Amino acid sequence: MMMKILIIVTSVSMYENGKLETGLWLSELTHIYDLAKKQGYDITIASPKGGNTPIDPESLKPMVLDKMTKNYWADSSFRELLKHTKSLSEVAEQQFDVVYLAGGHGTMYDFPNDTTLQEIIRQHYENNKIVSAVCHGVGGLLNVKLSNGEYLIKDKTITGFNWFEESLARRKKEVPFNLEAELKKRKSNYKKAFIPMTSKVLVDGNLIT
Repeated sequence: MMMKILIIVTSVSMYENGKLETGLWLSELTHIYDLAKKQGYDITIASPKGGNTPIDPESLKPMVLDKMTKNYWADSSFRELLKHTKSLSEVAEQQFDVVYLAGGHGTMYDFPNDTTLQEIIRQHYENNKIVSAVCHGVGGLLNVKLSNGEYLIKDKTITGFNWFEESLARRKKEVPFNLEAELKKRKSNYKKAFIPMTSKVLVDGNLIT
């Protein structure tokens, strides 16, 4: 039976100041998309509003654009796919084997308080499906409550973009909140990479960050 993965991306293209562009951090989609495709997964890409996926221009700079992501970005059919994402309301009743929240600063605006997103995550998590989030996408887990009324991330070992990394990205004054601090407020067991901007993967049951 074909495995089904739901990849959720942001719909937000600008910081609140209206001067700086943001959006999806492209490689945080392409890497999992490529692996899922090679494994023969049935892939659905959705976003809070549906339709076009804004791409953070910083993620397209040569210094961060890896070869595989560059090839996808050059593929007109892939770019067309990103222009026509499903809305979360369209996929809310569907069941997936994996729900993955891609990152990018745009997610800080439309992921945390999206009740449809919260319900998708809760249902899949409680049905022992894999729920995964990367970088700023982890903010989508912040306000998810389980059926018992507890926050999903309470007592969970997780990671996500930290406040020092926000300094390195020169976005401290632009972002709507401190992701690291908010994750800790939910009483998660938050851990970060020893070296900033390097890989850190944590698995706590069926939750992967």
